[in-house]
Amino acid sequence: MASTAVLSAAEYEKRLQEYAYERSEEGRRVRVGEKEVSEQAAIVARYRDLFTRDQLDALREEQSSSSDDERERLYRLCKTCESGVISTELAEQEDAFENAILQARVTFRGDEMPLRSAQARLAVLDSYADREELGELERTASAAFNPRRRELLEAREQLDADVSGEPDPIARNEEEKAISLRELERALVAASQATTEAYERLRERWFDRLLGPEREPRPTNAHVHYLRRVSPLESTYTKDQAVEICLATTLALGFDMTAIANIHLDLEDRPQKNPRACVIASNPPEVVHLITRAQGGLSDYQAFLHEAGHALHYAGVDPQLPYTFRSISRDHALTEIYSYIFEAVTREPGWHAQYFGLSDAQAAENAEVTLFLEALLYRRYTAKLQYELGFWSAFADERGTSARDYAPLLSEATGLNYDERNYLSDMDAGFYSADYLRAWIRAAQLRAYLVREVGDDWWRSTRTGELLRDLFREGTRPTSEEVAARIGYEPLDTAPLVADLSAA
Repeated sequence: MASTAVLSAAEYEKRLQEYAYERSEEGRRVRVGEKEVSEQAAIVARYRDLFTRDQLDALREEQSSSSDDERERLYRLCKTCESGVISTELAEQEDAFENAILQARVTFRGDEMPLRSAQARLAVLDSYADREELGELERTASAAFNPRRRELLEAREQLDADVSGEPDPIARNEEEKAISLRELERALVAASQATTEAYERLRERWFDRLLGPEREPRPTNAHVHYLRRVSPLESTYTKDQAVEICLATTLALGFDMTAIANIHLDLEDRPQKNPRACVIASNPPEVVHLITRAQGGLSDYQAFLHEAGHALHYAGVDPQLPYTFRSISRDHALTEIYSYIFEAVTREPGWHAQYFGLSDAQAAENAEVTLFLEALLYRRYTAKLQYELGFWSAFADERGTSARDYAPLLSEATGLNYDERNYLSDMDAGFYSADYLRAWIRAAQLRAYLVREVGDDWWRSTRTGELLRDLFREGTRPTSEEVAARIGYEPLDTAPLVADLSAA
């Protein structure tokens, strides 16, 4: 068979844009429940010429002789090609796994439901005992897929090492993110320790308020979805007014999302719709999907605003930028800054008073629960990064067979009991936990910057929108660390984060 001719970087970028659009749209249809069968493998097959070793070698050669700015663009194209080579090899296996998850069912009290619906239902069950029971059923059903998860994880890691030429998964990710994961870990653990006393006060108060007197001293993580929803406050944060209030919140910042035609809102509730809100930027800035599955409760508002930050970033990129700098980043730490800063509006007592008619005292109390949830999630992800660094350090010997310290680390950090069987299902590719955590540091820095530049009412000022638009226009070009420098901070300066998490 004759080999396929390789493309120049410009030709490659154009065809890559078409491929990414098709894959994003297919992933979206499955994620939102419009399709029950994923057909990603067929898309990968159609674009197989994009992801060959010859094509990768050609891009690397072009990169080596390019100017500085072009070298960065070509670096990202090379990394995308590497990822594509791996996906080409694994697409059928990963499709089969995704379809098996979609077909998995859990039976609870005589009611059979998709596994993903069980995860969503945990957020709305008011009975502590019912959540414990369903949580155990959900964990057991999910754990049954661990052998396949490990098989895919090992296959992906072997391919990644081969294609990249770097056998060490930690070194490989450090090179791509242009950071030291160990230095990041040290800064994050120190910040977690500095805020432990404040967190423990918040935890005891809000575990009692949200989970009730029947709770165990250390509840299982089956209650996380219920905690995040703040279900006992559902009568205040109703499902029906979530979209209206969130749109008003973004409008106050100078963003009329109803007038931004390239942001497509999917707010419908479908049985197979993934309960996690997300943004799928199929072709920024032209096609950006914001997807949520509202269930009532404060988490609906937080999820919408979090994803609004992503959507506005991608929809606000300069359309004249090359596709690479509109869509492809070194990692996810940059865009998560903007999702976090929009979600941070819900931690402002004034927001609760303005939109929900609460007294100042009640607004301050309700804002406190959002601080508790922020601290819980920060501590969870810091522990997750610690676990993942140990997991990948030992991967050459253990091949992912051991849960290691997953459960002890996360349980101690949060005060919730984590099941060691989650050790694979709770792992995102490419040290995404590190990207979230870098964004936590950066969003706290950005909030402090906005308070300094705009004032305490930054969360309802169009001046904030103007400052953010300037950042959005740059697309995915800058790194999170470059954003820190622009607003006057060192990358690992956690002082604003510690101040935020200690504010109770």
